[in-house]
Amino acid sequence: MIHGGASTAPRKLVVFGISKRFGSTVALDRVDLDVSAGEVVALMGANGAGKSTLVKILAGVQTADAGTLLLDGKTIQPASPKEAKALGIVTVHQTIADTGVPNLSVAENLLLDRFCAPGRVFTGTRRAQRKAAQQIASQIGLTLDLCERLDRLTLAEQQLVAIARVLAAQPKVVIFDEPTASLSDAEAQRLFEVIERLRERGAAIVYISHRLADLQRIADRAIVLRDGRVAGAFMRPLDFTTTVETMIGRSLDAAQARPTITPTRAALSLSGIRLRADREAFDLQIGVGEVVAITGPVGAGKTTLAEALFGVRPLAAGTMSLEGLPWKPARPADAIRGGVFLAGEDRWRTSLFPASVPFASVAGTISFPFLSSWFALGPVRVSRENAVAADAIRRFGIKCSGPDARLETLSGGNQQKVVIARWHAHAARVLLLDEPFQGVDIGARDDIIQAIRDEASTRATVVFVSDYEEALEVADRIVVMDRHTIVADRPRHAMDLARLVAATAFTISSPSLYSATSP
Repeated sequence: MIHGGASTAPRKLVVFGISKRFGSTVALDRVDLDVSAGEVVALMGANGAGKSTLVKILAGVQTADAGTLLLDGKTIQPASPKEAKALGIVTVHQTIADTGVPNLSVAENLLLDRFCAPGRVFTGTRRAQRKAAQQIASQIGLTLDLCERLDRLTLAEQQLVAIARVLAAQPKVVIFDEPTASLSDAEAQRLFEVIERLRERGAAIVYISHRLADLQRIADRAIVLRDGRVAGAFMRPLDFTTTVETMIGRSLDAAQARPTITPTRAALSLSGIRLRADREAFDLQIGVGEVVAITGPVGAGKTTLAEALFGVRPLAAGTMSLEGLPWKPARPADAIRGGVFLAGEDRWRTSLFPASVPFASVAGTISFPFLSSWFALGPVRVSRENAVAADAIRRFGIKCSGPDARLETLSGGNQQKVVIARWHAHAARVLLLDEPFQGVDIGARDDIIQAIRDEASTRATVVFVSDYEEALEVADRIVVMDRHTIVADRPRHAMDLARLVAATAFTISSPSLYSATSP
């Protein structure tokens, strides 16, 4: 459905019938999209809707299986980001990991494209280079020390450097992928001013954001993807309820009933917490027997909080206590000894072993963190390892040949079950699960949720998830984070999908909209 009219300016970018499949998974199914010169089109959709795949095709990271891309009326098929940029299509990513060189200065990063352009030699004194870099920085009002190394800046400052560098190329099409995720309100306002300048130059802009406030501020139209297809198109002003219902494919009905959990005692208490020095402080208490989902968009600070609780990184400010005693683990080993366990977001980076490692079996993976406590007085007893693994296989429904099955032979969903089962093999005081449903199918997700809830009564369980529906499925209480602070804290029965989306759609400058004390 289309609400309102359409731009009469020349169409700069046209996407027609784009399809992309990964094995049996259809990521995009005959998607159409067009953006006119001087127009901002918001690309909306829930996780897995196909937004990232479409952006990667436009940016030359992936190629479409079918369909046509037109730029200024000419067919294009960029085979790499370099080719896309040469055509005039640039992307401002949410993270800057792949868009800058950490140990170079701000000036050198701003001039990277000139340094690296084939057949071009950028010469001149350092003074001349700084003058050229200053001209680029001034486009977005960037007032940083140009001699400072990039990795010594805040994430927001690094993001602004990346934006300035991208815009220096005078692009025809700019794709903004969650650009305000790490920006303050003032920095975001500066970005919006840059977008207005791009409009005036006649650039076509595709803007992806979870924040309705951003989209209401700058978008002329919104295209909603669902399950790889265009589910709706809307003109400004965007209607929150209608767009969200189009994203999820159903009405915003009330949350399903679940008995209210009254914790017997506090397990974890956080006071005056700042995950970053430039963000708002927050308090949080989690009781024994509670399953609390901490949700919010990517970059909201969920993983940062999980890692602080587990001793991976320090807090910027604030104090923590565990069952009434100060809690300040210096490293993960301290956290494990204290009964605080974390299943990390990236299972291969944080939890699983490569095939060449002897522990890369179901039994070895589960037992590894607890070897020093299980077998403190003697050698490892394989019989105990196997017994624990066999029990986990039964409880979690892990499909494998047995405790000695190698991890590389398991499906992604069953690998994830092994990761979750590992931290259920020993009594925990606090169990932290970061994106436990990542890469698993619906059946495996239900198995994991059931196992989490079946064993939750003796501990505090904190589940960090970006998917709002997963948060509603698993939790007794839902905490919403945005910009590294808490913007909502409500019991499950008082929170539905509309409130969850709304809590991150509006900036934290109006936290009372969905605060813990709201009716």
